[in-house]
Amino acid sequence: MIARLQALSAESRATFWRSLQTLNATRVVIALVLLVYLSFDSRGLRASGQYLYLQICLVYLGLAIGFALSAVYLQRRFVLQLLPQIAIDLVFISLLYLAGGGMRSGLAILYLFPLAGLAILAPLMLSLFCASLVALFILGDTTWQIFLSESEHDVMQAGLYGAAFLAAVLVVNRMAAKLIGQEELAIRRGVEVNVQQAVNRLVMANIVDGILVVDPDGQVFAGNPAAQQMLGLVGPELRFKLSAAAALVPLAQAYHAWRIDPARSTVFLTIKPFNDAALEDVTAAWSARRNLAAHLKVRFAAADTHGLGAERSVIFLQDVTGIENQAQQLKLASMGRLTASIAHEVRNPLSAIGHATALLGEDLGDPVHQRLLKIVGDNVTRVNRMVEDILQLSRKAQSHIEPLALDVFLAELRAEFIETHSLAPEIVSLIVAPDTQVRFDALHLREVVLNLLNNAVRYASGGRHSIRLDVVHDTAQRLELHVQDDGPGISPEVRAHLFEPFYTTSSKGTGLGLYLARELCLNNEARLDYEYRFDNEDSADGSPALSGRFVITFAWPGQK
Repeated sequence: MIARLQALSAESRATFWRSLQTLNATRVVIALVLLVYLSFDSRGLRASGQYLYLQICLVYLGLAIGFALSAVYLQRRFVLQLLPQIAIDLVFISLLYLAGGGMRSGLAILYLFPLAGLAILAPLMLSLFCASLVALFILGDTTWQIFLSESEHDVMQAGLYGAAFLAAVLVVNRMAAKLIGQEELAIRRGVEVNVQQAVNRLVMANIVDGILVVDPDGQVFAGNPAAQQMLGLVGPELRFKLSAAAALVPLAQAYHAWRIDPARSTVFLTIKPFNDAALEDVTAAWSARRNLAAHLKVRFAAADTHGLGAERSVIFLQDVTGIENQAQQLKLASMGRLTASIAHEVRNPLSAIGHATALLGEDLGDPVHQRLLKIVGDNVTRVNRMVEDILQLSRKAQSHIEPLALDVFLAELRAEFIETHSLAPEIVSLIVAPDTQVRFDALHLREVVLNLLNNAVRYASGGRHSIRLDVVHDTAQRLELHVQDDGPGISPEVRAHLFEPFYTTSSKGTGLGLYLARELCLNNEARLDYEYRFDNEDSADGSPALSGRFVITFAWPGQK
């Protein structure tokens, strides 16, 4: 029995002590009930047998109180406390049984109290042994009464009592053993759950990717520190709706679109968490972070909560800005070593090839020869354009950032672009407030916007306002130039490499246009990025349709 207790957990051993305390409290109550019963029997109190009954009850009450105190204040040696208590219970109940007149007193039912307690707290064999002793004692006393010419009907009653005690001990012991086993299992499972939760908290706290747990309505329930940092939520309580935060509206729209169409499980978003102008005078950290934006790869996944009555989804956030920069740096490292060679070793032979092709075109009149010469000439032009783009990388640092009237600049550039591409005026729309000033090198901005417009005209439908130039203010009152067309949005796979040098999806492109555009913006203390949007008006059923736009965020007018 001692080994059995030692094999149990501390929580289960504490349960045994609580059960013993309950048994002791019950013992005190039974002793008091017996005394109260005796006090109402005033005639019996004069008899010698009833006087013995009173003495036994008083001694039993005193012992019960002592046992109860020892179980509370001396929680040591459980077995040495339990077994003497049960033995004394059986002895005193037997004395009361005899003093009350045996089977006719009805006190045999009191044996059930210590036997049931023993069945709960002791092994089965010891409990059955004690129950057998009680049954033999009752049968022996009943048999002795028969020899004294008492009624023989008490034998049957004594036998039923003995059988009932054995059956009760067996049932109670098995039920108690099962409950103890279930409690041990629950304790072990609880420890495993707590360990798993501790591991999960450690992983959540140290993983570099952000994790948000949300419900179908976009209510955030949990998030790790990485997600808080990416979304600018360091400090606030993570109990809010995604749509309630202005900076997180793109994330809320993407989540809503995924709920409608689970195929949109991965998107790329630009989040501007530190654009709350109200914080400008509150914290010094705001001025250092106000121009930051998080370019995130967002993936949605539904948690398996079937049958639990609560639906949860997990949003995984990965800041891909560093990955993009690292990929660009790797390409730039190799490109830098080739720039000088391209300028001298490629450009001069390229000019010779182009000149020779032109001379051959004058002498060869066969259509097949002319077609082959045209292929050579087109590829010479393409390679020469790539050389020019690469050479611009060394010239991009020579910027002259000056105040620029953006409204006049864009109006002139729009007119020139329409004329160059022979477009109808209503195809390209321009919305800009008068007297809008920005700080940007005019030549650099011209190159950036023309690059974006050339990409737009390639994919736009050619309808009215199919290409849009919009100058707006963000929530931090910074100027943004949006360049958008009505063509299909850029896929997330292409978006992951959009600004990498030499990456292109066009057979005629060099893969340097958008990279140079972004570098020129950075050189002018501005930022160029591609933002996804979800426009309901673009879909027939009213569900969010994926589209996108290029956004140039200009430097603050007073920023140096």
